[in-house]
Amino acid sequence: MIKQDAKYIRWFEEIGIGDIPKVGGKNASLGEMYRELTARGVKVPNGFAITADAYWKTVEAGGIQDALRKTMEGLDKTNVSDLAVRGKQARELILKAGIPEPVWKEIREAYARLCEFYGGETDVAVRSSATAEDLPNASFAGQQETYLNIRGESALRHACSMCFSSLFTDRAISYRIDNHFDHFDVALSIGIMKMVRSDLATSGVMFTIDTETGFKNAVFITGSYGLGETIVQGAVNPDEYYVFKPTFREGYRSIVRKELGEKRIKMVYSEAGADSPTRMVDVPENDRKRFCLSDDDVLKLAGYALIIEDHYSGHAGKDRPMDIEWAKDGGSGELFIVQARPETVQSARSLDVLQTYRLEGTGPILTTGKSVGEKIGSGKARVIRDLSQLSTFIPGEILVSDTTTPDWEPVMKTASAIVTNRGGRTCHAAIISRELGIPAVVGTENATETIKTGEDITVSCAEGDTGKVYSGKIPFHVDTISLKGLKRPRTKIMMNVGNPDQAFSNSMIPNDGVGLARMEFIIGSYIQVHPMALVHPEQVQDPEVKKKIEDLTFGYISKEEYFVEKLASGVGTIAAAFYPKPVVVRMSDFKTNEYASLVGGKYFEPEEENPMIGFRGASRYYDDRYKEGFALECRAMKRVREEMGLTNLILMIPFCRRVAEAKRVLDEMAKNGLKRGENGLEVYVMCEIPNNVISIDAFSQVFDGFSIGSNDLTQLTLGVDRDSALVAHDFDERDPGVLQMVSMSIQGAKRNHRHSGLCGQAPSDYPEFAEFLVKEGIDSMSLNPDSIMKITLTVLDMEKKLAGESKKKPSRQAVKK
Repeated sequence: MIKQDAKYIRWFEEIGIGDIPKVGGKNASLGEMYRELTARGVKVPNGFAITADAYWKTVEAGGIQDALRKTMEGLDKTNVSDLAVRGKQARELILKAGIPEPVWKEIREAYARLCEFYGGETDVAVRSSATAEDLPNASFAGQQETYLNIRGESALRHACSMCFSSLFTDRAISYRIDNHFDHFDVALSIGIMKMVRSDLATSGVMFTIDTETGFKNAVFITGSYGLGETIVQGAVNPDEYYVFKPTFREGYRSIVRKELGEKRIKMVYSEAGADSPTRMVDVPENDRKRFCLSDDDVLKLAGYALIIEDHYSGHAGKDRPMDIEWAKDGGSGELFIVQARPETVQSARSLDVLQTYRLEGTGPILTTGKSVGEKIGSGKARVIRDLSQLSTFIPGEILVSDTTTPDWEPVMKTASAIVTNRGGRTCHAAIISRELGIPAVVGTENATETIKTGEDITVSCAEGDTGKVYSGKIPFHVDTISLKGLKRPRTKIMMNVGNPDQAFSNSMIPNDGVGLARMEFIIGSYIQVHPMALVHPEQVQDPEVKKKIEDLTFGYISKEEYFVEKLASGVGTIAAAFYPKPVVVRMSDFKTNEYASLVGGKYFEPEEENPMIGFRGASRYYDDRYKEGFALECRAMKRVREEMGLTNLILMIPFCRRVAEAKRVLDEMAKNGLKRGENGLEVYVMCEIPNNVISIDAFSQVFDGFSIGSNDLTQLTLGVDRDSALVAHDFDERDPGVLQMVSMSIQGAKRNHRHSGLCGQAPSDYPEFAEFLVKEGIDSMSLNPDSIMKITLTVLDMEKKLAGESKKKPSRQAVKK
C-alpha cells in the first residue's frame, strides 16, 4: 500500500516471519499477519518497522560500541545493585548518542506517510522488537519498552531513542545471560503502528492453549477496560473466557466458560499537554460488575485466534499454540490484533510424563487468588513493597508483592514461589513464574497485608483455578507417571469430576471419559443460590439474603439466566475437557437440608427427619415445589448440548424409586427440550435403590444405561445410615449381599443390552472390589482422579489373568471327547 525507498524502514506489508534478523520477532509477526491474514478478515493496524540496521547505525554513529562492551564486562547478574548500575550506564550511552540524522530522516518521512493514510497527527504505539524476541523457544516478551499514544515528530524521536536504550534494561540483560545470547549479537528494531483506541473500549491477551494445564482444545481470552498495558503489568484482574475449539470450528457458539474479573482501573489517554501520554483512572463500579466483552466479541476473537494458530502451525509444520494481544477500538467498534508470538511454556511440555502435586495436609488459609501452574512450593515469605527493597530478597524465599514489573525479574528468578495482590493469569508475574516453572498465586488483593516477612508459608496451585496460600510448611509429594506405552484395559476406566476448575488438568490423566460429573458442586460453589429463589425472589424475605442474590446476579438479563449460564458453563467445561469421550452428568441430588443451606434455600425446603431417603433426586423433578428449578437445570443441559455442541454429554437421573416415576421425569425433561433419543441424547439412571435392581428389566425400557451407586446401594441393602457414626462399622460394600445386588445389576444391564457402570468409592478403597467388577464383566467404573492410575493397573492385571484362565479351560467339544 505505502512504499518508499529506504535503508532503515520497512512497511508491515513488506515483511514477514522470515525477516526476524532485520526487524525482530514482534515486527516480523505483525508484518506476517498484516500481509497474509488481513485478506482472511484478521484486522491488524498499519505501520512500519525501523530495522536492526538503524540500531547498529545509532551505536556506530555515536561511537559507543567499545563503551557499551565495557559496561557488560565481568557482570554478575546475581549482584542486583551492580546490574542496575551497569544497565543504567549502557542506556545513558545510547540516549546520549541519539538517533542519527540519516535514520531520523527516514523515520520522519514514514511517519508523515502514516499520518496521510490515517489523517491528522496520527497517534502511534512505539514498540521495541528485539532480533532474539518471540522465537518458538525463547520469548523475550516484556524485556524492552513500549510507548503508547505518541504524537508528533519530537515525541516520536524521543520514544525511539528510549526504545533503543531499553535493549539494556536490567531484565533484558539478565534474560540474555540466562538464555546464552551474546549482548552484542542481539539488536533492536522498533515497530511504529497506529494506535487502536482501546482506551475507549477494551483490550487483552489470548492464548490458543490453556496457560496452566496445556489443554490444547481451548482458546483462553482475558480482557479488561482501557489500554492493554494494565493486564500485562498485572495492574488489574481481568475477565476470563474459554472457547472450545473443536465445536467452534463446527459453527457452535462454544463459550464454555466465563469468569468476571474486578477490572478496578484502566489506562486511558491523558489530556493534551500532560506530562505523560497515558494515565490510570478508576473504572465505574457498574462497569466492573459487567463482562467487558459481548459473547459476539469473544467468538470473533476466537475466530481470529484460530486463523492465526492455523497459519503459524502451517509454517512450522506442526501445532504451534500462540500468545496473542488484541484491542477493541472504541470509535469504530472493530477488533484488532496487535501482536502474536509462539507460546513457549506449555507447548514445550513433555506429554510422555504426568506429574501431579498433592498436599498431604492442610492449615489456615492466609489468602487466595488465581493459581498459575499446578505446583506447590513452601518457604519463608519476603514482602517486597517497592524496587528499593529488592536487594533484601534472599534466594529461595517466596516473593510477596502488590504486583511485579520486568525490572523485578532478576530477583523473581531466585524465588521458590510468587504471590501478588493484583493481576490475572496473563500478567507479568504469571508469565514469568510459568517460564520459571514455579507456583504463583496472583490477584489475591490482600497478600501483602495477611502475609508477614519471615513466616513459613505454602503456596498451592494444585487445587484448581483457585490458588491458596497456607500458613506453615505443609508436607506435599509429587506423583510422576510415565505414559509411554501405557495400555488401556477393556473395562472403561472413567473419572468422577465435580470441580470444573480441575477438569482440564484431570483430563490429562489417561481415562475413558467421566462416569460421574456432580452438578451439586457447581450449584453450591459457583451459583450459590437456590434455583427456586431465582425463579421466585419475591418469596425471599430476609433483606441481606435479597441483597446477596442481587449482587450475585448483577449484569445478567435475568436471575434465571444467571443460573442457566453458570450451570451450563460448569458442565460445559467438564464436557469440553474430556470431549469426545462420554461425560455423564448427574442431575441435582441435594438432600433437603443441603438445598436449604443454599442462599434463599430455607424459604423453599421442608424440614425432614431423614433427608437421605426423603425428598431427593427424581421425586423433586416433577413436583410443583421444585419442577421450575429442574426446568432451569434442563435449559442449562440443553445449552451445553445444542449451543456449545457438546453432544458427548449424557444425562443421569439419581434416586429414581419406581418405573412410573422414571416416566414422569422423562416427560418433564421432554417438556424442557431434552427428549431421550433426539440429537443422540442418552439418559442413564443411578442404580442405587434395591428396586432399581429388582426391576432392572422394566427400568431398561426407559433408560439407556445404569450407573451403580455403591454408597446408597450399600446403605439401602444393609439398612445402614451412612451418615451415622454409630453404625459406620456395619457399612461395607464387600458384604456378600451387596455384591449379589451389584452382580444382579451388571447382569441385568447386559441382558437388556444397556450400559453398566459403577461410580462409588468402593473400587478406589478396595482393589479386590475392582477385581470383582472385572470378573462380573462391568462396562466401566468411575473413580476419583487420584485412584485412576492405581486401579487402571489393577484392572489390566486382572483382565490379563482372566484371559489366561480362559485359554487354559478346555472347550466344551474337548470335554465331550
